[in-house]
This record gives sequence, structure tokens and C-alpha cells, in this order.
Amino acid sequence: MTEHIQKPKKSKRIQVNILLRMGLSFVIAVAINDILILLFLKVGRVMDRSWFLNFFPYLITPLYIGIFILTFFFLTRQIVKDLIHLERGLEIISEGDLNYRVSVDRQDELGRVAFNINLMAERLQQQIAKERELENTKMEMITSISHDLRTPLTSIIGYIELLRTNSFQNEDEYSRFVQNTYNKAIHLKKMLDGLFEYTRLTSIETRLDLRKIDLFQLLDQLLFEFEPIAQENGINIVKEIGDSPVITLVDSEKIARSIDNLLMNALKYSVKPGTVRIAMRADNQNIIIEVENKGTPVTKEQEKKLFERFYKVDHSRTCGGIQTGAGLGLSIARNIIELHGGTLTLHHFKNIYKFIINLPVEQP
Repeated sequence: MTEHIQKPKKSKRIQVNILLRMGLSFVIAVAINDILILLFLKVGRVMDRSWFLNFFPYLITPLYIGIFILTFFFLTRQIVKDLIHLERGLEIISEGDLNYRVSVDRQDELGRVAFNINLMAERLQQQIAKERELENTKMEMITSISHDLRTPLTSIIGYIELLRTNSFQNEDEYSRFVQNTYNKAIHLKKMLDGLFEYTRLTSIETRLDLRKIDLFQLLDQLLFEFEPIAQENGINIVKEIGDSPVITLVDSEKIARSIDNLLMNALKYSVKPGTVRIAMRADNQNIIIEVENKGTPVTKEQEKKLFERFYKVDHSRTCGGIQTGAGLGLSIARNIIELHGGTLTLHHFKNIYKFIINLPVEQP
């Protein structure tokens, strides 16, 4: 909320305010009426007008009512002005000027109405800005998906066209075309799977299949499967995960996906030859898993965007022959961890990247 919208501090009731003015109007009307009665009676006696003295009692009631109305109108004119101001403010805001704010400085119901009108206008502004941001994000997402899916699809079409027209010189070249086509198709499937997984994870209907597992065994198995791929790409694995069971309640499939995404990210963007360090420690409240690697430094602005969907630091960046995805890996990893009530953060200093998973031992 912006600073110019201040909630009324006190809670005076406007009914009491009006009743006080009505009582004050009554007292003033009676006082003025009595003074006028005495004045008119004195004038009538002095001028010796008996007809006036006989007719005057009929004027007393209309005179009192008139004085009371005029006094009450005078005392409540500010309330009426504020009501008109509120009505005008609502009209301006309803016409689309959401920057307008109603300036009614009162501590009663009218003040709270003004506060709520201003709050409504601000929230409408925020909602419209959010919708515009979502629309821009959607367009960027469509553009990014189109670009990322078109690249492998274009390659597949090109290889199929070569095979269809027999544009190969020998059996070896034919096998190479088929293998490349297959690799591109697998890459395309992985990108579509990642997109589907991200959509599923961000759905409000996402449910976790929570079961008690040994996180040490899960991580040890993932590293056992990951190590040969790492060695092929000149990456040495350093394990600091201990040797004791770490029992906790998680969705093992999703947690494995999250950790695997972090490992593949480290593999793709590590300096080669290089080292990827994986560590795990636990206490009575939290389980910490760290994935650390040495890579190319990024700017602070780029670092802030690393967890955004479809964001890739540099599309032209080489990954040691490993095909890049759609930029969803880190976003999917963070969503999975947050679904478990944990956090996934990045500590980046110069060219060292440390992704830290913090999971609560007891899941909410």
C-alpha cells in the first residue's frame, strides 16, 4: 500500500456526530427563538399593537422550525460537502482514472469509506498491472516455446527430408542421419515433458504423494546414475553426503526430479574439466542439500532471473555437447521444493554456484 493512503485512527460514529449537531441546533434555535420572542413582545407593547400580540403566538412554531433548519444545515454542511466529494471521487474512479484518490480527512464512517475507496482504486491498479504482466509473460512464454520447439523440429524435418530423398552417400551416413533424427526427437520429447511437468506443478490441484523414505539412499542412487554421464563430460563428482540414513516424509519421485535438475544444470554449465560437489547434512528440523559447481560468472540481474521459467543465460552458450532444455529445470526444481514447504536458493560468488535445498524434516 502506498503512503498516501492512511487508515483512520479513531472510530467515531457519524450517527453520534449528526445527533450532536442536531442537539446543538436545537439549543441554538431555542435560544434565538426566545430572544426573538422577547424582542417582538417588547416591540409590540411599545408600539401598542394588540393585533400583533394576538397574532404573534402563531408565528412562534414556524419561526422556531426555520431557525432550527438553518442552524442544522449550517452545522452539517461539511458532512454534506464530504459526501459530495466522495460521490465525485467514485465517479472519477469509475470513469477509469485509477490514479485519483479521495482526500476526505475524517475519523468516522465517511473517513473509512474514503480509505476503502482509495484502497479499492489501488488494488484495481495492482490487479490491472498484474494482468498486463501476466499477459506479457504469456506472450514471452509462447514466443520462447515456439523458438525452443522449432529448433529440434526443424532438424528432424531436415534429416527426414534427406532420408526421404535418399540424399546420403553410404550406409554409415544413413545410420548417422537416423541417429541424429532420433536424438532430436528425444530432445523434443524431453522439452515437452518439462513443459508438461511445469504446468502440472504450478496447478492448484497439484498433490504430493508423501511417504517416509531414506533421503540418503535416494541421493546416493541418483549420484550413482549421474556419475558415468559426468565422467563422459569431464566432470568429477565429489560426494559429501555422509553414510547415515536420513528419514523424512517427501514425494520421492518429485524430489528426485528436483535434485536431478540441479545436477544436470551443474553438468551443463560447469567449466570442463571441472568438479561438481554434492553435500547433505541434517538436524532435528532441517535437511540441507547443496549442489556446487564452477561456471561462467553472471551479472546480478541475470542471477535474479535464473529461477524464472524459460530463462536461459545465453542461448549461444556451449554446454559441452549437452543439449539445452527450455529453461524450465531450475523453475521446476524450486516449485517442487516449495511444494514440500522448503526453499531452493542460490549463492553465487564470482564463478562459484551453490544451489541450496532446505527441506523441513516434518512436512506441513
